[in-house]
Amino acid sequence: MTAGTTCRTTAAKSAKSRIVAVGAIAVAGSLLLTGCGDQRDNKKGDSGKKVVDAPLSDMLPANVRNKGVIKVGSDIAYPPVEFKDKNGETVGIDPDIADAMGKQLGVDFQFDNGTFDTLLGGLRSKRYDIAMSAMTDTKNRQEGIDEETGKKVGKGVDFVDYFTAGVSIYTKKGEDQGITTWSDLCGKKIVVQRGTVSHDMAKTESKKCKGGKKIAIESFDNDQQAQTRLRSGGADAGSSDFPVAAYAVKTSGGGKDFQLVGEQVEAAPYGIAISKDNPKLRDAIKAALNAIIANGQYEKIIKEWGVEAGAVKEAKVNGGK
Repeated sequence: MTAGTTCRTTAAKSAKSRIVAVGAIAVAGSLLLTGCGDQRDNKKGDSGKKVVDAPLSDMLPANVRNKGVIKVGSDIAYPPVEFKDKNGETVGIDPDIADAMGKQLGVDFQFDNGTFDTLLGGLRSKRYDIAMSAMTDTKNRQEGIDEETGKKVGKGVDFVDYFTAGVSIYTKKGEDQGITTWSDLCGKKIVVQRGTVSHDMAKTESKKCKGGKKIAIESFDNDQQAQTRLRSGGADAGSSDFPVAAYAVKTSGGGKDFQLVGEQVEAAPYGIAISKDNPKLRDAIKAALNAIIANGQYEKIIKEWGVEAGAVKEAKVNGGK
């Protein structure tokens, strides 16, 4: 995945316009003065009462509120969760949810594109304020423990959970080779995105294989590279989160390239990762997510992408196991 900076946008068409509010104070006669400053600031109307542009703005840390931007680390090559459309716009489930939360908080979510396995490091180094990228909330990530080695690699993070997804296996269409479970992959080759739950599961399952028939694992910077490898015949199967695998099966080659095999497993929450040193930002994002769940925007977004099965009814902090 190439590095770059882009703002999250609404799915399928053009970028959603951010909240733009113009404060005006009527004075004597026909004179009208229009406010043109920071549109996130609270302003006073004729009555002298506070008019709040974004209902949850005051929950944000002052430095974030004043900047008007939340910097996000994301792997923008994971359709339908986040990806580039044909016009180069960033679209998907995460962009739409972030945009809706931004209206509640009165800030823009500015996304820096990076490979998935570097996102938490970028969060720890304060390159990002949050990471939002179909990241599974796990106890290891909460505690800063490497998923593979079990060793402490840095300070853990908090998660605000916003979706639920399992892991699926897919093969070339008509070439499932009898693969229906992870154990069927022993002696075969699988392609995955580096640092994901699918990658971890492949390594774990390979250790269980008997008779020297391990799972050959080829990992890539992003899931689209893994799909290309499988499509070309360079592997027997691929694995990714269920929404991603299902989207690839539906869209790649007009639905002629891949097929899902077996059932999704290891259903777990996706979480927005936030430094444990920033509880105020965590709580603001949790409140924003609960607000869009309550007002129906969240449900609308989830339905538009056809992933209602993964919807949550409320935001939770660190719900992963």
